[in-house]
Amino acid sequence: MSDANSRYVLENINVLVLDDNRHMRLLVESILHALGVKHVCQAGDAAQAFKEMLHFNADIIIVDWHMEPLDGLDFVRLVRTAKDSPNPYVPIIMLSGYTEYRRVTEARDAGVNEFLAKPISAKALYQRFAAIIENPRPFIRTKNYFGPDRRRQNIGPPRGLHERRKDANEESRATGLSEDDIKNLIGGKG
Repeated sequence: MSDANSRYVLENINVLVLDDNRHMRLLVESILHALGVKHVCQAGDAAQAFKEMLHFNADIIIVDWHMEPLDGLDFVRLVRTAKDSPNPYVPIIMLSGYTEYRRVTEARDAGVNEFLAKPISAKALYQRFAAIIENPRPFIRTKNYFGPDRRRQNIGPPRGLHERRKDANEESRATGLSEDDIKNLIGGKG
Protein backbone atom coordinates (compact mmCIF):
# COMPACT_ATOMS: atom_id res chain seq x y z
CA MET A 1 0.00 0.00 0.00
CA SER A 2 1.64 3.20 -1.08
CA ASP A 3 -0.15 5.48 1.36
CA ALA A 4 1.73 8.44 2.81
CA ASN A 5 0.23 7.54 6.19
CA SER A 6 1.76 4.03 6.09
CA ARG A 7 4.32 4.13 8.87
CA TYR A 8 4.83 0.47 9.63
CA VAL A 9 6.83 -2.07 7.71
CA LEU A 10 4.83 -5.27 8.02
CA GLU A 11 7.11 -7.64 6.11
CA ASN A 12 8.24 -9.58 9.20
CA ILE A 13 4.78 -10.06 10.72
CA ASN A 14 3.30 -13.58 10.69
CA VAL A 15 -0.44 -13.55 10.02
CA LEU A 16 -2.80 -16.50 10.36
CA VAL A 17 -5.98 -16.12 8.29
CA LEU A 18 -8.93 -18.26 9.35
CA ASP A 19 -11.99 -18.35 7.12
CA ASP A 20 -14.00 -21.29 5.82
CA ASN A 21 -14.44 -19.47 2.50
CA ARG A 22 -11.39 -20.12 0.33
CA HIS A 23 -12.01 -17.05 -1.83
CA MET A 24 -12.15 -14.78 1.22
CA ARG A 25 -8.89 -16.28 2.53
CA LEU A 26 -7.24 -15.57 -0.83
CA LEU A 27 -8.61 -12.02 -0.87
CA VAL A 28 -7.32 -11.31 2.66
CA GLU A 29 -3.96 -12.85 1.80
CA SER A 30 -3.76 -10.70 -1.34
CA ILE A 31 -4.47 -7.55 0.70
CA LEU A 32 -1.87 -8.59 3.27
CA HIS A 33 0.74 -9.06 0.54
CA ALA A 34 -0.17 -5.60 -0.84
CA LEU A 35 0.49 -4.21 2.66
CA GLY A 36 3.91 -5.86 2.64
CA VAL A 37 3.17 -8.91 4.81
CA LYS A 38 5.28 -11.81 3.55
CA HIS A 39 4.36 -14.59 5.99
CA VAL A 40 0.72 -15.66 5.77
CA CYS A 41 -0.71 -19.00 6.84
CA GLN A 42 -4.27 -19.97 5.91
CA ALA A 43 -6.71 -22.26 7.67
CA GLY A 44 -10.18 -23.32 6.55
CA ASP A 45 -11.59 -24.20 9.96
CA ALA A 46 -10.95 -23.53 13.64
CA ALA A 47 -9.43 -26.93 14.39
CA GLN A 48 -6.92 -26.57 11.54
CA ALA A 49 -6.06 -23.01 12.65
CA PHE A 50 -5.44 -24.16 16.22
CA LYS A 51 -3.09 -26.87 14.90
CA GLU A 52 -1.33 -24.33 12.67
CA MET A 53 -0.66 -22.20 15.73
CA LEU A 54 1.50 -25.02 17.12
CA HIS A 55 4.16 -24.51 14.43
CA PHE A 56 3.30 -21.11 12.89
CA ASN A 57 4.07 -18.38 15.40
CA ALA A 58 1.30 -15.95 14.42
CA ASP A 59 1.78 -12.31 15.41
CA ILE A 60 -1.81 -11.52 14.41
CA ILE A 61 -4.81 -13.71 13.63
CA ILE A 62 -7.56 -12.60 11.27
CA VAL A 63 -10.67 -14.70 11.79
CA ASP A 64 -14.09 -14.72 10.15
CA TRP A 65 -17.07 -14.81 12.48
CA HIS A 66 -19.44 -17.06 10.55
CA MET A 67 -17.98 -20.56 10.13
CA GLU A 68 -18.93 -24.13 10.95
CA PRO A 69 -18.67 -26.31 12.97
CA LEU A 70 -16.87 -23.82 15.25
CA ASP A 71 -17.50 -20.16 14.53
CA GLY A 72 -15.02 -17.33 14.94
CA LEU A 73 -16.18 -16.54 18.47
CA ASP A 74 -15.63 -20.15 19.53
CA PHE A 75 -12.14 -20.01 18.05
CA VAL A 76 -11.32 -16.74 19.85
CA ARG A 77 -12.49 -18.22 23.16
CA LEU A 78 -10.42 -21.35 22.48
CA VAL A 79 -7.28 -19.31 21.77
CA ARG A 80 -7.83 -17.14 24.84
CA THR A 81 -8.80 -19.78 27.41
CA ALA A 82 -7.73 -23.30 26.37
CA LYS A 83 -5.05 -24.77 28.60
CA ASP A 84 -3.13 -25.96 25.52
CA SER A 85 -3.41 -22.65 23.63
CA PRO A 86 -0.03 -21.88 22.03
CA ASN A 87 -0.50 -18.11 22.44
CA PRO A 88 -3.51 -16.76 24.35
CA TYR A 89 -2.11 -13.22 24.02
CA VAL A 90 -1.99 -13.06 20.20
CA PRO A 91 -3.89 -10.07 18.77
CA ILE A 92 -7.05 -11.12 16.94
CA ILE A 93 -8.98 -9.20 14.30
CA MET A 94 -12.56 -10.39 13.76
CA LEU A 95 -14.09 -10.09 10.27
CA SER A 96 -17.84 -9.98 9.87
CA GLY A 97 -20.51 -8.80 7.50
CA TYR A 98 -22.76 -8.24 10.51
CA THR A 99 -22.11 -4.98 12.35
CA GLU A 100 -24.98 -4.70 14.80
CA TYR A 101 -24.05 -3.30 18.19
CA ARG A 102 -24.65 -6.60 19.98
CA ARG A 103 -22.39 -8.49 17.56
CA VAL A 104 -19.52 -6.05 17.93
CA THR A 105 -19.77 -6.14 21.73
CA GLU A 106 -20.08 -9.94 21.67
CA ALA A 107 -16.85 -10.15 19.66
CA ARG A 108 -15.15 -7.71 22.04
CA ASP A 109 -16.38 -9.73 25.02
CA ALA A 110 -15.01 -12.94 23.48
CA GLY A 111 -11.54 -11.37 23.44
CA VAL A 112 -10.95 -9.85 20.01
CA ASN A 113 -8.61 -6.90 19.75
CA GLU A 114 -10.17 -5.35 16.66
CA PHE A 115 -13.33 -5.74 14.58
CA LEU A 116 -13.40 -5.24 10.81
CA ALA A 117 -16.63 -5.03 8.82
CA LYS A 118 -16.88 -6.64 5.41
CA PRO A 119 -16.33 -5.71 2.69
CA ILE A 120 -12.76 -5.12 3.77
CA SER A 121 -10.22 -2.77 2.23
CA ALA A 122 -6.46 -2.51 2.47
CA LYS A 123 -6.82 0.83 4.25
CA ALA A 124 -9.21 -0.53 6.89
CA LEU A 125 -7.06 -3.61 7.50
CA TYR A 126 -3.94 -1.48 7.80
CA GLN A 127 -5.76 0.76 10.30
CA ARG A 128 -6.51 -2.29 12.47
CA PHE A 129 -2.84 -3.33 12.37
CA ALA A 130 -1.82 0.22 13.30
CA ALA A 131 -4.32 0.26 16.19
CA ILE A 132 -2.85 -2.98 17.54
CA ILE A 133 0.70 -1.61 17.25
CA GLU A 134 -0.02 1.88 18.57
CA ASN A 135 -2.44 0.97 21.34
CA PRO A 136 -1.40 -2.33 22.91
CA ARG A 137 -3.79 -3.18 25.71
CA PRO A 138 -3.05 -5.11 28.86
CA PHE A 139 -4.74 -8.46 29.23
CA ILE A 140 -7.35 -8.90 31.93
CA ARG A 141 -8.23 -12.14 33.69
CA THR A 142 -11.50 -12.36 35.61
CA LYS A 143 -13.74 -15.24 36.52
CA ASN A 144 -15.63 -14.91 33.21
CA TYR A 145 -13.17 -13.23 30.86
CA PHE A 146 -9.61 -13.39 29.61
CA GLY A 147 -8.45 -11.08 26.87
CA PRO A 148 -7.42 -7.54 26.05
CA ASP A 149 -8.79 -4.84 28.34
CA ARG A 150 -12.20 -3.98 26.92
CA ARG A 151 -12.06 -0.41 28.19
CA ARG A 152 -10.72 1.77 25.40
CA GLN A 153 -11.36 5.18 26.84
CA ASN A 154 -11.74 6.80 30.22
CA ILE A 155 -15.43 7.63 30.40
CA GLY A 156 -15.63 8.06 34.15
CA PRO A 157 -17.38 5.97 36.75
CA PRO A 158 -19.93 3.28 35.89
CA ARG A 159 -23.34 4.54 34.93
CA GLY A 160 -26.46 3.89 36.91
CA LEU A 161 -29.08 1.23 36.32
CA HIS A 162 -31.43 3.68 34.59
CA GLU A 163 -28.84 4.52 31.91
CA ARG A 164 -27.98 0.84 31.39
CA ARG A 165 -31.64 0.00 30.79
CA LYS A 166 -31.82 2.83 28.27
CA ASP A 167 -28.77 1.32 26.48
CA ALA A 168 -30.39 -2.12 26.50
CA ASN A 169 -33.49 -0.72 24.82
CA GLU A 170 -31.37 0.98 22.18
CA GLU A 171 -29.48 -2.29 21.52
CA SER A 172 -32.70 -4.11 20.75
CA ARG A 173 -33.05 -2.11 17.54
CA ALA A 174 -30.40 -4.33 15.81
CA THR A 175 -29.29 -1.84 13.19
CA GLY A 176 -25.85 -2.09 11.64
CA LEU A 177 -23.11 0.15 12.97
CA SER A 178 -21.08 2.39 10.75
CA GLU A 179 -17.32 1.98 10.48
CA ASP A 180 -16.87 5.01 12.78
CA ASP A 181 -19.30 3.54 15.34
CA ILE A 182 -17.35 0.28 15.36
CA LYS A 183 -14.06 2.13 15.80
CA ASN A 184 -15.49 4.09 18.71
CA LEU A 185 -16.94 0.99 20.32
CA ILE A 186 -14.13 -1.48 19.89
CA GLY A 187 -11.29 0.32 18.19
CA GLY A 188 -10.96 3.61 20.03
CA LYS A 189 -8.43 4.98 17.57
CA GLY A 190 -7.52 3.72 14.16
